[in-house]
Amino acid sequence: MVNLKRMLPDELTGVLAAQGEPAYRARQLFAWIHGRGARGFDEMTSLPRSLRERLAEIADLGLLTPVSRQEDPRDGTVKFLLRLNDDAGNTVETVRMTYSYGYSACVSSQVGCHIGCRFCASSIGGLIRNLTAAEMIEQLILLNRDLAVRDPQARIARVVIMGMGEPMENLTEVLRFLRLAHEPEGCGIGWRHMTVSTSGLVPGIEALAAEDLPITLAVSLHAPNDEVRNRLMPINRRYPLGQLMPACRRYAEATGRRLTFEYVLIGGVNDLPEHARELARLLRGMLCHVNLIPLNPVAGRGLEPSPPQAMAAFQRILREGGVAATLRRQLGTAIDAACGQLRRRLLEAPVP
Repeated sequence: MVNLKRMLPDELTGVLAAQGEPAYRARQLFAWIHGRGARGFDEMTSLPRSLRERLAEIADLGLLTPVSRQEDPRDGTVKFLLRLNDDAGNTVETVRMTYSYGYSACVSSQVGCHIGCRFCASSIGGLIRNLTAAEMIEQLILLNRDLAVRDPQARIARVVIMGMGEPMENLTEVLRFLRLAHEPEGCGIGWRHMTVSTSGLVPGIEALAAEDLPITLAVSLHAPNDEVRNRLMPINRRYPLGQLMPACRRYAEATGRRLTFEYVLIGGVNDLPEHARELARLLRGMLCHVNLIPLNPVAGRGLEPSPPQAMAAFQRILREGGVAATLRRQLGTAIDAACGQLRRRLLEAPVP
């Protein structure tokens, strides 16, 4: 069976040409799959019945199955656990967040993760496999379809690949996903409203820069020096700050895009005033912004969030040092907010 969900309009044209259909049918089909989130060929009423029947015989729509849906009543954050259509029945998480500018989707790129960041639940259990572009775009389509139940006119305007996994280890499929999400007949998300995150894989940063796409790069930094970062993020032993920071500067110069540095504030570990001053020196002169994030504690990790006064002081020191910094409001704290927590709870549930 041909998976139509991973195909761009030009590729769909070839599939339909083999069925004797005109080229314009490809745009119609793409719009049904991506723009309207059709769950079956029978929903595609603008296509001839004969074509829908033939497509049902040779193709599938790469559907994922919702296992659970959680919504935080305080801020509207929605989190899905989705079962993949594979023999192992793997699951991934995806999240929709509400901001003043509209809705944003957080998409996973892998089943699990092997990067091993101490503060993250995604790496518990290691990496299972990469997701396909079809499995990534399906997350976005499902979030849009769910949103339409509440407001038929609303659409997700931004997407961040910051869910489970390390996107740079799956860059080919990530780039296809971004191109699918950008298509105007589909989700229609602008390049400048897309963000790809990384734990600091320097070759991936350089490869993404070479694509010459005006998307935002978000780097999970979380420490101002190698000593602290080695303890929090084992990947730093492969790509220490002496390699990572020049790659980040080159990305900003090549794309003209301001980088985002993600910095989870962990009590007594990386949140002291001297850490903030060291971080300001590290980033001075770079086209960047620091996103300070209160820690969502993960059971068994032994890490605690910074006190509010420590977070405020950290932000103030960065700003005084000439580095733009914001403190992210906590979203979804009532619904297993941290990446991987919902999947972990399912994996650890007793077998009935």
